Amino acid sequence: MLFPATGNSASMATKIPAEKFGKCQCETHRSKSILYQILHQEHASETKWNQQHCSPHCSTRSKGCPCLDRRRAVLRTPEATCRRASEVLLKTSSFIRNLPSFYHMPWEDQFVLIQQNWAPLFVLGMAQEGVDFDLREIPATSLLKKILLNQSSTAMNELGSSSAGASLTEIQKMKNLLWKFWDLDISAKEYAYLKGIILFNSECCVLKCLSYVQSLQQEAQKALMEFISMFHGSLSRFALILQLITSLRDIDANAVEELFFRPILGEATLNVLLIETLYIKPDWL
Repeated sequence: MLFPATGNSASMATKIPAEKFGKCQCETHRSKSILYQILHQEHASETKWNQQHCSPHCSTRSKGCPCLDRRRAVLRTPEATCRRASEVLLKTSSFIRNLPSFYHMPWEDQFVLIQQNWAPLFVLGMAQEGVDFDLREIPATSLLKKILLNQSSTAMNELGSSSAGASLTEIQKMKNLLWKFWDLDISAKEYAYLKGIILFNSECCVLKCLSYVQSLQQEAQKALMEFISMFHGSLSRFALILQLITSLRDIDANAVEELFFRPILGEATLNVLLIETLYIKPDWL
């Protein structure tokens, strides 16, 4: 990705694999120039330039490469997709409101469970409703343009940190997960059990009714296993679905909020909106 210097020594250097130096391969496919020599003095500026000119050879398997993680994207058709996303969120809220076992818990436990599990529940709802979406990658501001406009390093850093959209890496993880659910052709009954397993997830939680929540999750897991055993005759499907649940819990809630709800929420927080929708009213809200 950096400009190769002229001369024999540079020609030999380009033959050495980038992996040998533990560097991103993006840094080996561009040539050094006078401009590079100038920009090289500013580490932050060089990193930003690398982001813009990352070679296709740089993959997510290249450990330590920040290029893909820095790419941002937004919805190609935000109006239509955000409307469908809102419908999924409302259906998810309706599912929770119709669970008496959820409202038997103290409001503190309800709040914690929603705060921790709303994103995987939402993505599961997207899978059930068959909501796919197209993306438009956000082109970042050219470093050369910033220099020509005499922008300071501080201003450049602020521009980089305030870029709109969500992480393309996180979005792609989400899309891949949706396709895995669709490949399994999960039934409405299975989705209901899955939502119970995800909602009553007590990992990393401090709950007043911890044992009660754990028993509800075990009950949902047992019901799903019995349903799969009865209608599919093999528990290999059960194991595959449990693996998908683990992947669901790795979904970045911030990426989900930025992609599907920031265009319609503005500065509002989705967490607070969900709590109000579910009639959970802590005194401090």
